[in-house]
Amino acid sequence: MSAKLNIVMAQLNLKVGDIDGNTTQVIESAEAARDQHQADMVVFPELTLCGYPPEDLLLRPSMVLRIEQALSKLSAVKGIDLVMGLPAIGAHGLENQAVVIRDGQVIARYAKQYLPNYQVFDEKRYFVPGRQACVFECKGVKLALTVCEDLWYPEPAQQARDAGADLILSLNASPFHKDKQNIRYETVRSRCQESGLPVLYVNLSGGQDELVFDGGSFAMNGNGQVAVQSDYFCEGLYLTRFDQQEKTFVQEDIAELPGLHERVYKALVTGVRDYVNKNGFKGVVLGLSGGIDSALTLAIATDALGAERVQAVMMPFRYTSNMSLEDAQEEADILGVDYSVMPIEPMFDAFMGTLSAQFENTQKDTTEENLQSRCRGVMLMAISNKKGYMVLTTGNKSEMAVGYATLYGDMCGGYNALKDVPKTLVFALSEYRNTLGYVIPQRVIDRPPSAELAPDQVDEDSLPPYDELDRIIEMYVEEDKSAEAIIESGFDRDTVYRVLRLIDVNEFKRRQAVVGVRITPRGFGRDRRYPITNGWRPGI
Repeated sequence: MSAKLNIVMAQLNLKVGDIDGNTTQVIESAEAARDQHQADMVVFPELTLCGYPPEDLLLRPSMVLRIEQALSKLSAVKGIDLVMGLPAIGAHGLENQAVVIRDGQVIARYAKQYLPNYQVFDEKRYFVPGRQACVFECKGVKLALTVCEDLWYPEPAQQARDAGADLILSLNASPFHKDKQNIRYETVRSRCQESGLPVLYVNLSGGQDELVFDGGSFAMNGNGQVAVQSDYFCEGLYLTRFDQQEKTFVQEDIAELPGLHERVYKALVTGVRDYVNKNGFKGVVLGLSGGIDSALTLAIATDALGAERVQAVMMPFRYTSNMSLEDAQEEADILGVDYSVMPIEPMFDAFMGTLSAQFENTQKDTTEENLQSRCRGVMLMAISNKKGYMVLTTGNKSEMAVGYATLYGDMCGGYNALKDVPKTLVFALSEYRNTLGYVIPQRVIDRPPSAELAPDQVDEDSLPPYDELDRIIEMYVEEDKSAEAIIESGFDRDTVYRVLRLIDVNEFKRRQAVVGVRITPRGFGRDRRYPITNGWRPGI
């Protein structure tokens, strides 16, 4: 019978900058892997000790010193190899390293060779790249180290093979978007088939500002077949067994990839939960309008934090329909959250009275509509200040794209679960959530969306139908298609030019918008950085 190398994938939810807390998690996980799983080795995610992405914390002079202090604490762990990520000074500057610690000593170091500098990544700002493979031995198996982006290129895997490796260990902090796991599989499968080497892919779990890390760690054999697959959107220690003679992973449990709507919903819940908890808020408060965006946000918040940490406030005005009042009440009752109704008419009238001289001889326009929204923002922020509850905003990606939102009104808050969720997906996620348990009244899903800031108002009075709008936004924002390319795909020229112009001129609003969960390959935030003042116009 062939001997086995037992390796635990430590899929952890780490906190950026909390080096002491992360070190404690490493020690506890290593001891559990050794004592409960009889593991020879435990592998952690990229930049384990400082968390990912540490951004300009890496520029702090004390960062390397704190990492060295953490390494001294880890010297107490014996009887198991620790493979983890950390920032460290190399020959030419700061490197994104993977290290191996055996019985208190660092026995191997590897510097990440390919530093991503696109989308949400800007590692070239901080790190210098490595140049060569690093292979070490454990129980007769030769293991090569790589870090995340290295597997997106052929050379590091080829270097590992040429250095005599039997197996590649890949430390990752790979953020979620809705199609990411299949892309990871395709990428790693290419490296396995090119090099003939198996790969152990360990990923981070949890939320960090707008990024969500979905876990999904796996072991893939040299033929490209997945032998072990961890769960998604959770922490855990997952045992893999590597057959030293066959040079393959033994087939173990394979967790099923959740469906599209399930994994997006879990990402939203994870993002809200970790942002609130890691930043020390007591809970959240949100405006519940009776519309679909706030209904879905309420469900996400309750699933993330529990009903006892969620407060919903209905702030009706003269244009608020009885249907909206009834549906908001029903949503709050079903989920069991703290709920109150606070009309905004008295404060709106007070504002209008004070502004009467300024508004003399003018016609009603969006000013009065925006004032309603800003009254609501003031109310929510006052509750937030008094109770220590963070305000969740409820706008979706479609609205944020075209500026269908009010600065200092419905954009007031600290976090937005739906910031990267197009309106059409809001409808689909609401339907999905109701399959888990009825929480959103069907007529909220079926009724035409409306901000209810004017009589008989519906969104499509001022916007194209959402299925059309969302596809134009996707092609322009996520796919970088030109106006002409979008028109050639079948959309009306005037509509395309109008939507693209709205996207461009509303950058100033998005720059002031709160952070929110990223679920697409290109969200508004770290992904897309357009100048506010510019002369660019839609064209070829």
